[in-house]
Amino acid sequence: MDQKLFGSAMVKFLSGVLLLGLLLFLPAGTFAYWQGWLLMGILFVPMFVAGLVMMVKSPELLRRRLNAREEQTEQKQVIAWSGLMFLAAFLLAGLNFRFGWIVLPRWLVWTAAGLFLLGYLLYAEVLRENVWLSRTIEVQEHQKVIETGLYGIVRHPMYAATLLLFLSMPLVLGSVLSFAVMLLYLPIISKRIRNEEAVLEQGLEGYADYKKRVKYRLIPGIW
Repeated sequence: MDQKLFGSAMVKFLSGVLLLGLLLFLPAGTFAYWQGWLLMGILFVPMFVAGLVMMVKSPELLRRRLNAREEQTEQKQVIAWSGLMFLAAFLLAGLNFRFGWIVLPRWLVWTAAGLFLLGYLLYAEVLRENVWLSRTIEVQEHQKVIETGLYGIVRHPMYAATLLLFLSMPLVLGSVLSFAVMLLYLPIISKRIRNEEAVLEQGLEGYADYKKRVKYRLIPGIW
């Protein structure tokens, strides 16, 4: 096992747990925010398991997933806006619990949790299908166009999975206000996809033809 990679992965994982905990429970003013614990459980437990699997079976994929340093100015702006979106959504969720502004029924919270886990399964399938999957927009050496499985349905199944994850997340937290904030992900991801496709079409052989065969970017029959 690559000890350096394992250490880097654990630092990022634990930092994420700590940061999300602070963003949820500080504004909530209590550790009794059960929806916050629910989200942290369904978010971080599968993430930890997936990290261990990648560590053993595909350490290079894990290394690429840990690299979030974008080189392109446009994508740096996308990441910045995404960070602000998450910050606002999590703070609002905690405040919503503290002051009881809008209380969602438990059945809706648990349904959203199921949708969140479905999004995780889709994300895991994308990781299995695409060994070149990176958090940064780039064309890697020897990279090939993937058009099997979910990639035969939409061109960006990873973003389709994150769309399901991010829109179900605020409902797991019981916050309609946070859901409204997370709708900003739609124009943000649209901007990222358009830039990514321009990079891939220019640098990845066969991608232009792939775009002609698979018409939809994110949602079959819609976009």
